[in-house]
Amino acid sequence: MSIGMIASSILQEYLDRILKARVYEVAVQTPLELAPRLSRRLGAKVYLKREDQQPVFSFKIRGAYNRMRQLTPSELAKGVICSSAGNHAQGVALSGQKLGVKTCIVMPRTTPMIKVDAVRNWGGEVVLFGDSYQEAQGEAMRLMREKNLVYIHPYDDPEVIAGQGTIGLELLRQLDPDTVDAVFVPIGGGGLISGIGACIKALYPRIRIVGVEPEEAASMTQSLAAGQIVELSEVGLFADGVAVKKVGTNTFALCQEVVDEMITVDTDAICAAIKDVFEDTRSILEPAGALAVAGCKAWRRQHPEGEPTLIALACGANMNFDRLRHVAERAEFGEEREALLAVTIPERPGSFRAFCEAIGERGITEFNYRFAHVDKAHVFVGIQVEGEAETTRLIASLEQQDYACVNLTGDEFAKLHLRHLVGGPAPLEVAERLFRFEFPERPGALLRFLTALPPGCNITLFHYRNQGADVGRVLAGMQIPEAVEADFEAFLEKLGYEFMEETGHPASMLFL
Repeated sequence: MSIGMIASSILQEYLDRILKARVYEVAVQTPLELAPRLSRRLGAKVYLKREDQQPVFSFKIRGAYNRMRQLTPSELAKGVICSSAGNHAQGVALSGQKLGVKTCIVMPRTTPMIKVDAVRNWGGEVVLFGDSYQEAQGEAMRLMREKNLVYIHPYDDPEVIAGQGTIGLELLRQLDPDTVDAVFVPIGGGGLISGIGACIKALYPRIRIVGVEPEEAASMTQSLAAGQIVELSEVGLFADGVAVKKVGTNTFALCQEVVDEMITVDTDAICAAIKDVFEDTRSILEPAGALAVAGCKAWRRQHPEGEPTLIALACGANMNFDRLRHVAERAEFGEEREALLAVTIPERPGSFRAFCEAIGERGITEFNYRFAHVDKAHVFVGIQVEGEAETTRLIASLEQQDYACVNLTGDEFAKLHLRHLVGGPAPLEVAERLFRFEFPERPGALLRFLTALPPGCNITLFHYRNQGADVGRVLAGMQIPEAVEADFEAFLEKLGYEFMEETGHPASMLFL
């Protein structure tokens, strides 16, 4: 469809705002780059819109500056405030520095320090409050009223949406629109996809707009399916830049107009996408920044026909360095290039060699074993594979050779804890229960857990490993005498942390 054929009045209104947006006094036009390795693997032309190359390493500078650029002199004199998980905060802080405006930024305590430090470096005053964006937003609104500041919303403001929409104009100039089949955009509150979608659908409605969310923070997916805004009770924090429980009123209305479909992806798929972008660009995106790439890959698996031209927004690169360990560990699972198996082999000389011969020429990524039984050995092994189908064939081959196998590839308990704990059952007979806990990764959270544990409960196993993420994960084995069972149940209810009992998990019976 040619330029000028406008789909609706709301799209016309936003297109006008986008055309008038003031962003390039601080933002830059970012490259649109072909990802050759990813394109070959997907059998498509995949382009990356490199918003990670903005001065604040995120697209958020566009919307923040456009909104603040249009404040009156009296509003600027008051100063501004915002709530943000990090990238909008940096946009507001840099915009304030450019405009000579005092900025106050309220951020969740779970925000990666790289983002907190960046806001301070841009001259913003940082207030850390709450464990989620919603809690930080509530505190920001309180401070706004108390100090008479101007609130700069991270996504649900027409001028913020218009600022983000300038990306859409750039895309249409950088690649022949008639050749583009779909654009993949990450969604947190919805400002980015609303702006890009309004621009593209107003001018080229044939191009599909696909929203991408993490499975554990799919607020827009659920809202569009329900036909009304749905507020999530909890959101996962791995992709902290899109960890939003409730989308905006303006953004929801626009997404109803412009979004053709939604895709959700899990943490492993996001980690795999970070690796994909690194292999093509040697740049490291943050989880939210790689979300659209993960969605593009998932969409392509669902639509394998032809050789489409696809654009994915690489929208942010504010990655905590210590999180890379977790990303590297999980990326292979996201690509289904590593299988985790629990295999039982005879406990006798030569068994390891025979087992390796049964595996064949496949690469072994991990091998954990501890002597625990005179007749049989349980080994925890990671093996390089090419997809789920090969894992299935490998297990069938091993079972035909009389090796008992348990497939742990998709098992969070195994991936988070068991692989680091293989050592055989406890040497003493204990009535042990196993629990997995998740809590906000901040100073004092682990101490709170331990001090709240009822007296009389004996810890028999404890595993905690900093994943570089915003959530700490603990595996705890405990003896709980009958006399304190009621107190323990009350402890679980009051603690407020997510938990899951793993006492009967088949792999724990083999290895722990």
